[in-house]
Amino acid sequence: MTFADTILRWYDANGRDLPWRGTRDPYRIWLSEVILQQTRIAQGRDYWLRFVERWPTVHDLACADEDEVLRMWQGLGYYSRARNLLHAAQQIEQQGAFPDTLEGLRALKGVGDYTAAAIASMAFGIDVAVVDGNVYRVLARHYGIDTPINTTQGKRLFTELAQSLLPAGHAAAFNQGMMDFGALQCTPQSPHCDACPLADSCDALNTHRVDELPVKFKATQVRQRHMQYVYIRYMGQTAIHRRPEGDIWQGLYEPLLIEDEPLPQLAGRWTLLRQGVKHVLTHRILLADFWLLEADERSQLPPDYFWVAEADLDRYAVPRLVEKLLATLPISET
Repeated sequence: MTFADTILRWYDANGRDLPWRGTRDPYRIWLSEVILQQTRIAQGRDYWLRFVERWPTVHDLACADEDEVLRMWQGLGYYSRARNLLHAAQQIEQQGAFPDTLEGLRALKGVGDYTAAAIASMAFGIDVAVVDGNVYRVLARHYGIDTPINTTQGKRLFTELAQSLLPAGHAAAFNQGMMDFGALQCTPQSPHCDACPLADSCDALNTHRVDELPVKFKATQVRQRHMQYVYIRYMGQTAIHRRPEGDIWQGLYEPLLIEDEPLPQLAGRWTLLRQGVKHVLTHRILLADFWLLEADERSQLPPDYFWVAEADLDRYAVPRLVEKLLATLPISET
């Protein structure tokens, strides 16, 4: 039995039952792929269901307001995905139809080779292999490949190998089978080698290198960033602003942020709610202090801040770190 036959048979018996797998609608498949980037399926499933309920078609999403999309995305992180999603929906709306070629899919904002291949194979039956973290791991272990997966050479090698293994006419099942096999069987830690249908031919298992593969170069050095958030409370209102372009959390809202300078001399009762709250991003670690200022007057703030009723805060998409701040606030007595 070939490698591909084994994967297809395993997938038929063990594949995950996911709501977007019952459709060939490219919009719903695309939406699932974008949501599941950097997100566990257990969390992403509920977001996908909410998105398709709110915006059932790509046309509906294209007409959406960015603030509402960001608000719906809140909690998933990597908010550029949400902005790219809206931009790409608007591209599709202008084109008049969802692109059905690899080139057309790659031209969409935020769609790279992996996502384009996933949509092309699952929605349009195009014989193109997907290569994600699960696929890298399965192929590296089974074929004993120690070329680093995060190098140009490695990406080309694994892409060509996956494509050579793809059974013609069965791209969707093979691609989903490879991803599920990596997620459920050939897992990063403690893979189920004792019950693996590929055990006899697995190079890593037979050479005792399962824990060594795949190989990945060390990531960029992580930098620390210190932040102080001041939640100002005055007469049932608080002040927020929208984060600018060119920094983390672009387009999301936050209370008064102080970095690299002393706290402002604002009148009122100051309370330190939490100190040194750690929040980890891809290439940086944020350490934040949370302050509550119960102000004696409406404070003079930078011009991009504006006042909103505290009861209306849930209308604004905020970063996860600000969610943590809001969870520490005592109930207002106003």
